[in-house]
Amino acid sequence: MVTIKDIAARLEVSASTVGRALADDPRISAAMKQKVQEVANDMGYVVNRAARMMRGVSSNLVGLVVPDIRNSFYSTIAHALSKCLESADLQLTLSETDDDRLVELRHIRELTSVNVAGIIIVPTARPHPESVRLLKMTSCIQLLRRHASLGEHWFGIDDTQALFQATRHLVELGHQRIAYIGGTTDLPTGAARLQGFHGAVAGSKAAAHVREELGAPASTDFGRDAIRRLLALRSPPTAVVLGSVQNTQGALEELHASGVSVPETLSVVGFGDELGFRWWGPGLTTISLPVSELATACGLWFIHQLKQKSANPAPYSSVSPPTLVVRGSTRAVEAANASRAPARSRQLAG
Repeated sequence: MVTIKDIAARLEVSASTVGRALADDPRISAAMKQKVQEVANDMGYVVNRAARMMRGVSSNLVGLVVPDIRNSFYSTIAHALSKCLESADLQLTLSETDDDRLVELRHIRELTSVNVAGIIIVPTARPHPESVRLLKMTSCIQLLRRHASLGEHWFGIDDTQALFQATRHLVELGHQRIAYIGGTTDLPTGAARLQGFHGAVAGSKAAAHVREELGAPASTDFGRDAIRRLLALRSPPTAVVLGSVQNTQGALEELHASGVSVPETLSVVGFGDELGFRWWGPGLTTISLPVSELATACGLWFIHQLKQKSANPAPYSSVSPPTLVVRGSTRAVEAANASRAPARSRQLAG
């Protein structure tokens, strides 16, 4: 294994000069840094990260801790963050918690043990006290979800406004029997989205007829089962609004499998704007979320803080706005009622 001493011998300089050059020490000239780097590359030198961490030097690793990488939200975030951090010679490492706070704790322990440059986390509903303690010892940014105990650096989406826009669209179309399928209110995102749903129907005729289907965690199975329960009611809803990407996917699968015509029988507003959503049936009306832009902004802010080398940066929050995208899966309730009789005879092209 090639060492700093080997490089120093080749260049006929001291090992300390080589070490400083590789660490980009300002006391070393640019010309010497270039010579050292060229020889290091030629000899196949690899930085001993373990040795650096033993000396208390932070690694170039940044931990991303998310609940479920199968959720396109988080895979999109991981991709955007990775590309952003590469520009600062930082490497993203991914951990998945499945919304289990003990798994979350294990990952946080591992990340802090290797002196990561920082941790970007979508926290569980109730982080373990030890997780809170460890995260306070490193640079930590919360993403999407926000937990008061984990600090005040947060990048998120206006979840309340997202569901307000989605539901208000249905109210303005004349729907009164509106159902909401969403996540548990144990999570701040779930509570905010439910608040937006109720805020949109407040003061309207729909307020007396709304129905909620809340589950934890959000999943395609829950979305599928919730739609079945709603359609089996004596007076089923004329419209449904979804509160997560997974719930949306499950609901759309069930509606297709059941032969329910959208929007003739049921108007649907989804959550998130997956590529397939625009092609589903008549095209899904949905809430588009700037997930990639949010992740990039988070990464750029994190890089800026590292360069500033501030021990206690001022609290920072960034809230990105959602956008309602109207397609063919919603229509005015009067038009829906007029065509309700033959509505189930047509299969959706899903």
